[in-house]
Amino acid sequence: MKIAILEAGTVSRGDISFEELYSLGEVTEYRLTPVDRIAEYVGDAEAVLCNKTPFTADVLKACPNLKYIGLCATGYNNIDLKTCRELGITVSNVPAYSTGAVAQQVFSFILDFFSRTAEYGKFVRDGGWLRSETFSDFVFPTRELEGKTIGIIGYGSIGRRVAGIARAFGMNVIVNTRTAKQDSSVRFVGIKELFSESDIITAHCPLTEETRGLIGRENLALCKPSCIIINTSRGDVVDEQALADALNSGNIAGAALDVLRSEPMAKNCPLQGAKNCIITPHVAWAALETRERLVKTVVENLRAYIGGSPINTVTD
Repeated sequence: MKIAILEAGTVSRGDISFEELYSLGEVTEYRLTPVDRIAEYVGDAEAVLCNKTPFTADVLKACPNLKYIGLCATGYNNIDLKTCRELGITVSNVPAYSTGAVAQQVFSFILDFFSRTAEYGKFVRDGGWLRSETFSDFVFPTRELEGKTIGIIGYGSIGRRVAGIARAFGMNVIVNTRTAKQDSSVRFVGIKELFSESDIITAHCPLTEETRGLIGRENLALCKPSCIIINTSRGDVVDEQALADALNSGNIAGAALDVLRSEPMAKNCPLQGAKNCIITPHVAWAALETRERLVKTVVENLRAYIGGSPINTVTD
């Protein structure tokens, strides 16, 4: 089987091996694939592995040998599944591989706002403590997480993991989800109630027409002035201009985002330079162990397809 790896550079910086894939067929590996050369890079490959490469109907039809797309991701909104079904192309993803890493990033954001360790570290490095008059120089106000309310939008594997960590900190957990769940450890609420009651709001929902722009002007107006907004789900869940306005006007206390509407970040992104806004470059999923787990599952998915029993398919 001919296999094309189209975006090796989005998974590895030389620290992750694709060696196992080379035992499954004749492999051609590309660091990145330009959007206007996808069909050319696929060539006569029967299987491709990709991350965010857009496989539109036109691209799919220009790859007559293609029978399998293995996603190095959970999301598959970059693949035209309808056309894949029509052409008999199997698509497999990697579900729930980054749960722990993303939940960890969420709390790294939260603790940065509440404990201010980075700011205190810089204060000491800059000689601030050397000049202090007292043994405890609490120049940056900090707050406890215990007793605070965290509002979780979406209650899949990541949302549930975040809820578990929040409970360990003694937080109250409220959840808004489109799918009814049975969980007595949290309180399920409507979206308006979540925005008005939460001290921290964190999004862990898929991008749908209902969630697009959900963190927008109307809902942000309901927030407490002390509220922190976190998004590690999909960039389009946030109305970036509305969030920037809420931050710059002081209507909310801060925001932390690992995803944006345009990635890499657009030069005109309204959140660039917004007050109390932390932005990381879509790295919540990228811990070493997480990427090792990802590649292992990608290999298992392809091996299962070759063996005639596809797994983790999204085209059934």
